[in-house]
Amino acid sequence: MRGQITGRLASLVKRSSKSAIEADGPDAALLADLRSALAPDRVKMDGAQRSLLGHDASVFGGGVAGPVCYPVDAAEVSAIMTIAEQHGRGIVPRGAGTGLAGGAIPLGAPVVIAVTKMNSILEVDTENRIAWVEPGVINLDLSKHLASYGFHFAPDPSSQQVCTIGGNVGNNSGGPHCLLYGVTNAHVVAMEVVLASGEIVTLGGLDAEPDGYDLRGAFVGSEGTLGITTKIAVRLTPNAPSVRTLLLAFSTVQAAANTVSAVIADGIVPAAMEVMDQRITIAVENYVNAGYPTDAAAVLLAEVEGLEGGTAIDADRIAELGRENGAVSVRVAATDEERALLWKGRKTAFGAVAQIAPDYYLHDTVVPRSKLAEVLDQIYEIADRHDVLVMNVFHAGDGNLHPLIVFDGRIEGTWDRVHAAGGEILQASLAAGGVLSGEHGIGVEKQQYMSAMFSDDDLDHQGRLRRAFDPACRANPGKVLPAGHSCADIAALRKVPSGVWG
Repeated sequence: MRGQITGRLASLVKRSSKSAIEADGPDAALLADLRSALAPDRVKMDGAQRSLLGHDASVFGGGVAGPVCYPVDAAEVSAIMTIAEQHGRGIVPRGAGTGLAGGAIPLGAPVVIAVTKMNSILEVDTENRIAWVEPGVINLDLSKHLASYGFHFAPDPSSQQVCTIGGNVGNNSGGPHCLLYGVTNAHVVAMEVVLASGEIVTLGGLDAEPDGYDLRGAFVGSEGTLGITTKIAVRLTPNAPSVRTLLLAFSTVQAAANTVSAVIADGIVPAAMEVMDQRITIAVENYVNAGYPTDAAAVLLAEVEGLEGGTAIDADRIAELGRENGAVSVRVAATDEERALLWKGRKTAFGAVAQIAPDYYLHDTVVPRSKLAEVLDQIYEIADRHDVLVMNVFHAGDGNLHPLIVFDGRIEGTWDRVHAAGGEILQASLAAGGVLSGEHGIGVEKQQYMSAMFSDDDLDHQGRLRRAFDPACRANPGKVLPAGHSCADIAALRKVPSGVWG
């Protein structure tokens, strides 16, 4: 299984040092052109930079980066795109590198365009509830900046302290509060985009009904395969006047999952509903001391927002439904500090597992809420059969599962078992009527499963859309579409340096 997913990447790991693109080799002209377009110190070719950007936060490492560029505006991004096209090279956009599906790994020694210097909040228009930002703005920094205006940016991935708005756009990111507010696509109204040809275009618009096709909607979630965003107009979400956060404890994970379905069926749409099983709850409590009950088989963190009277009614009803479905305790955060600590526990859950093992593989699928309990049972069975430890922490309200496989990759044979288990979890989710990804994207992780979810005709149309934006398939090559389909094979790129691929 691992070989199927990462065989191409593994070959790069062994050769990464000796397959470096030398400044005095055949790519000297490429490097010279890039340094003439940007300040020379913003085009890096040293081994440390390229090695660092050969990975992202996923378990799929081993990419090989070409020159690494740090542009400061759309004009420089356009220049980089034009030069890369002239030299027949692919390009890969890079934000904070927090992606978990291998979407930012550079395949085929492309030019890496890091947007971290494009990190300004350009305009805040509270009257129209819009802010223009650059792609390198950190998600949480934007909400902190907006707090004084009484607003925030609603998408809140667990990585929001470090992930960028550009990365959120690329992966159509969600987070715990997407149950009520929706994922990134619902909060982006327009974008300035640089296409692979170097052309600068605007997708979407500030009008209520922009003319033409919704190319903005097609671009959000495209994982860098259609171009690079250089400015983004995001919606501002008003801060709620009243927020109530509940922590419910259960004797089984299934009881927690059933409570989630019961709440939604009752007509309540909380801002967030997050479930953690006992294993991850213990790790989190040891890490942050938030007051999570470690003797519970599962905890449900539920939050409602709105007017004071409404949140009180909804919170009481959620507590009632929880008890009807087997909750052994219900606690309501009494202060903002207590609420913040509960959320700190949830958002640092993945860091907490370092107490248990040095490595983890965080999965991402979506299943119907009615199938949550059933699929969770299958996940535990799959993990036991492959002799791996799994912890479940997930956006229960919208069925977005995040099975966390915790392991020590230094033990021989472990990686094979981890990826075998991960593959079966994907298959179980699809069999239950689910989808491949809720927010992490496809990247290289789930390419081979695209054919299990989409027909050949579906994939052909996806390839046609991609080529409409990027006919030569140079933008983030080798991602998303599976082998045998348009743009899937980066060997089609012209002038890929010999020895860096396959």
